[in-house]
Amino acid sequence: MQNLNPGDKVKVFTSSEEFEGIFIPSPTDSFVIKLKSGYNMGIDKNKIKKIEILQKAKTTEIKHPKISNNKDLKTISILHTGGTIAALVDYETGGVIARFSPEEIIAMFPELKKIANIKSRLISNMWSEDMNFNHYNIIAKEIEKEIKEGVDGIIITHGTDTLGFTAAALTFVLENLPIPVLLVGSQRSSDRGGADAKLNLLSAAHFIAKTDFKDVAICMHESMNDDSCLIMPSLKTRKLHSSSRNAFKVVSDTAIARVENGNITFLKHHPKKEEKKLSLKLFNPKLKVGILKSHPNMLAKEITNYSNFDGLILEGYGLAGNFPINKIDKFTSENEKIHNELKKLAKKIPLVATSQTIYGRVNMNVYSTGRLLQEAGILGHNLDMLTETAFIKLAWLLSNYPKNKVKELFHENLRGEISKRTEPDFSEN
Repeated sequence: MQNLNPGDKVKVFTSSEEFEGIFIPSPTDSFVIKLKSGYNMGIDKNKIKKIEILQKAKTTEIKHPKISNNKDLKTISILHTGGTIAALVDYETGGVIARFSPEEIIAMFPELKKIANIKSRLISNMWSEDMNFNHYNIIAKEIEKEIKEGVDGIIITHGTDTLGFTAAALTFVLENLPIPVLLVGSQRSSDRGGADAKLNLLSAAHFIAKTDFKDVAICMHESMNDDSCLIMPSLKTRKLHSSSRNAFKVVSDTAIARVENGNITFLKHHPKKEEKKLSLKLFNPKLKVGILKSHPNMLAKEITNYSNFDGLILEGYGLAGNFPINKIDKFTSENEKIHNELKKLAKKIPLVATSQTIYGRVNMNVYSTGRLLQEAGILGHNLDMLTETAFIKLAWLLSNYPKNKVKELFHENLRGEISKRTEPDFSEN
């Protein structure tokens, strides 16, 4: 569209509205601009009547001094999968600058050089919602490279929308991880007021530099205040708010640690891991695994749509992960068809029940519907996995084990995805 460059200030005209902002290139069918509020907005290109360039981008090359390593500090590698944390918009010039080199990261967050020696590079630049199994494999291989080069810890910068999926994926892929790998996101980009990127990044660096933790975890704001971050378990953490800085919450578990003013307080015991050689058990990108959510007025056709899939998560209602399978009157004949389709599909592929309630454990023995689902061959009884974690675990098992082994392994606690006991009160989580 015209001779637009990243950072150009534009006015976009549709048939009914006008929008003004900073042009951001996007591979999608949307024309993306950053509004004055700091939020990005996508406009359907087919609806655009005219684009007027208000001001051309002006970028100034900034030369940063080379940084030297301190032999007394640990070395942390920051691997970027997107530009939220390291991107700035200059609203006076319209220039968009993405900063990924160690010198640029240190210039942006100078406190880092007192915490650790910093390596930093871009491994992909994409919206997190566009990630798939291929990208999990790429990130895992890049982590392996950094470990072979001798770094003491790794920070993965990641979009928040699917950060939980990626954290779960890396936890299963990276067997015998010898160093900490922390996923860090930002709910508000660094050019906006109230940005959370700085505290999240610095807290992750402090945690790596000052502990012997060796696992995958998530580091995000603990509250709306800018005073502390939580280190959260990768398989028991979910994004529960669309925009708040403390959007990520631990579900049916406890946060690993709190980082406050650079000080670390462990909130749960983390056992020392036996030293073994790192191995990667990657995803099969050709797998087709789905998530089907139970809802009123459901049709049997929704089940048959997955007949060519390799596995399916059934996010059902309440305690038992219930689906509408009972014919109780003349209006519920479709439920009987749903039941039959579930029984047929369960003979072909693994079906796993989770609950839309998020908190709590699935107990398929309490109600008759749950017992019927178990009789149909549906897995998930007595598990408290998040739907996202169950999806990732099922895909990973199907990628690495024969089908007859998948059903057995799904009920085993392989990485801490299943709680030993159900927490009675979730109000403070």
